[in-house]
Amino acid sequence: MRDHPDADDTPRPDVWTGRATNRVQWLLALVGAACMALGIELAVDSAWGSGIAPLVMSVVGCIAAGLLVLFGTLAFVHVDLKLDKECVEVRCGHMGLPRRRIPLSHVAGADFTALVTPRHWGGWGYRWRPEKGTAVVVRRGEGIVLRLWDGHTFTITVDNAETAVRVIRDRLRTIKPGTAA
Repeated sequence: MRDHPDADDTPRPDVWTGRATNRVQWLLALVGAACMALGIELAVDSAWGSGIAPLVMSVVGCIAAGLLVLFGTLAFVHVDLKLDKECVEVRCGHMGLPRRRIPLSHVAGADFTALVTPRHWGGWGYRWRPEKGTAVVVRRGEGIVLRLWDGHTFTITVDNAETAVRVIRDRLRTIKPGTAA
């Protein structure tokens, strides 16, 4: 982490919140909406001469693909991180799903990482890799790596990750491992 001369003098808030956003995924959401529109257009203007089965398959396929792309991308347009005195809570997208709540008593440590990329995790979203742990990746950039007492890691891309790591470390000094927070 970079040195900040007055980083230790600044008071820590009771609840720290952070967010990371990926505007590129709005373009993918538009692609999903276009697939749904194509499926609806096929259903309305059904001048197919080859039968009903290919028409139904095309309509259902376009609408299903559109819904998957639309909702799959909107779920990971942004991630919200909330850190209070008891836990770290991660919520994705506009509905806040998927959501993960990690009690601070389960956190062994927190580290700042300057570069988290979707390429390292196999894409955007909620990811798991056996050799790396679990992550919520919504954009390329800085993030937090939580080391849990059970040996797992949890990585979150969030703006101002250095401050979040400082707040987590401050809170961890007052918590005993394995106790209920």
